[in-house]
Amino acid sequence: MPSRSKILVFAATNSRQSINKRLASHAACVLKDDLSAAVDIDLIDLNDYEMPIYSPEREAEGIPQRAQDFYDKIGASDGLIISFAEYNGSYTAAFKNIFDWTSRISMKVFQDKPTLLLATSMGGRGGQNVMAAALGGLPHFGANITSSFLFGPFAEHFDTDANRLKTPDLTQELSEAVEAFKATLRVV
Repeated sequence: MPSRSKILVFAATNSRQSINKRLASHAACVLKDDLSAAVDIDLIDLNDYEMPIYSPEREAEGIPQRAQDFYDKIGASDGLIISFAEYNGSYTAAFKNIFDWTSRISMKVFQDKPTLLLATSMGGRGGQNVMAAALGGLPHFGANITSSFLFGPFAEHFDTDANRLKTPDLTQELSEAVEAFKATLRVV
């Protein structure tokens, strides 16, 4: 039996009603169902990795186990699908804190894993600022970015009942981004 790729999927937010979690989950379904990739999906919630706010003084007391757990999840995966919520033009505090703690374990937080970056928002810019920050910054921390996709406004283009994009052009764009990600996986 051929081995399957393990894909770690998460929204870079702690919102329980996250539209970015819906997008990340949809992209994982496109990969597994529409493109028939031999993958196992591990959809995680950043709320399970909540830690005290990073500071050098707290680091001196030791790195939280949840930071190590998050780092280990990345290490055990063959690829990452991350969807970024944009708060005030940047990363959410929840993601930034986990990222800061995990970078104290290794600056190669993303461990050279193939990475598909996503973003959406309720506004028409679709998270452009946070996507620019992720595209510019994450490669310095070991993200092997294969492709990216963003859109907005979310409510106009996403069918929340069917849990998928409803705009044909955007559906095609996402499929192409997911296909580029799939091409980098060890088992397709």
